[in-house]
Amino acid sequence: MNIVFKKDTWQEIYHSLRSNKLRTFLTMIGVAWGMFLYVSLLGAAKGMENGFDKLFSGFATNSIFLWAQNTNIPYAGFAKGRQMELDRNDIEILTARIPEIDYISPQSSRGSFGSMGELMSRTGKNGTYSLNGDSPIGNKISEKKLLFGRYLNDADLALNKNVIVIGEEIYKNFFDHKKNENPIGQSINVRGTFFNVIGVFSVKRASPMENAQTAYIPLTTYMKMFNAGDKVDVFSIVSKPDADVAIVENKVKDVLKQKYNVSPEDTNAFGSFNLGKEFKKLTGFLDGMQLLTIVVGTLTILAGVIAISNILLITVKERTKEIGIRRAIGAKPAEVRNQILLESVVITLTSGILGFIFGILLLMILDMITRNQEDIPFYNPTVDYGNVFAAMSIMVTLGLIVGMIPAQRAVKIKPIEALRSE
Repeated sequence: MNIVFKKDTWQEIYHSLRSNKLRTFLTMIGVAWGMFLYVSLLGAAKGMENGFDKLFSGFATNSIFLWAQNTNIPYAGFAKGRQMELDRNDIEILTARIPEIDYISPQSSRGSFGSMGELMSRTGKNGTYSLNGDSPIGNKISEKKLLFGRYLNDADLALNKNVIVIGEEIYKNFFDHKKNENPIGQSINVRGTFFNVIGVFSVKRASPMENAQTAYIPLTTYMKMFNAGDKVDVFSIVSKPDADVAIVENKVKDVLKQKYNVSPEDTNAFGSFNLGKEFKKLTGFLDGMQLLTIVVGTLTILAGVIAISNILLITVKERTKEIGIRRAIGAKPAEVRNQILLESVVITLTSGILGFIFGILLLMILDMITRNQEDIPFYNPTVDYGNVFAAMSIMVTLGLIVGMIPAQRAVKIKPIEALRSE
């Protein structure tokens, strides 16, 4: 296709576009807008995906939180309204009978889910905060961002140690945070018992289960302090990566119902929150958003490319006499056809590149605005350049296809009739 390398070809294309500036500009807007939408929406969808990944980083998203409630159906001689309980011994039964479970972390709490917290004090200062009994494995479910020290370990649990990990707000109340006072090794009074601070953590976003006004002590110490025996408040259950969390949730409840003589139809005996299922809905929404972006962007690009075909048809009609002269002095039909096709590709490709540039600029601006906003689930909006290259390729192909219509119209122009036209 030697026509591409001829200087005259590009001069003619430039002259044609320059002589119809407004029409060319308006035509290019359609394609550029389509590419702009494609890039910006695809990047925004990726930014939301990255934002939620960042928000849930360090958190086991394939987890289920389960707690005991009251029965709502009489069964096996037991009356309706029986109070259920969770026992640490249930963990062994559940993991043995449900192979899809990876691990279970038991936890007890005072001050979460609307219950009263515990009074804590130090050097004349006091406050009421949530107190949780936890185990080291609990940090695998929701990894704490430590500002000082460490989290609970197996030795703390085995020896019933009086150690405590406190949230950032508790630290600010009891210690001189402006001078960055190191609290490690210092004591806090909880219910008349002194606990050594071994760590301070911060949270990105408060939740019913964790906030900066929460403190953690070994579960064994907690159970001894409150004379709880082996009873716990919540099981945090993490399924294996390839397991269906909804199925695991149902199996767990079925096993517990069997153990505690609860009716299989009883839906109230054990409450739960399936984070894995909710997270799957979220990822499904984000995938759907990306698909919608691709569809909308592609259709917009297609509409713009079709507009280019219509404009070129008008251009061919206006240049009938010029084309006739070219044919009369020896221009081959293929040269005329290629000239129109090349013009179509130039308009399409230039429009696409402009739309891509403005889309990337918008994503850069959004990134700068949201970069340090922890409360906004939006981070590092990027686009897959492979997808952009594919879109560009489709655009050029469509430009060639729709350009064939005016190109064939130009080829069919007879020199004699063209020279007679006005």
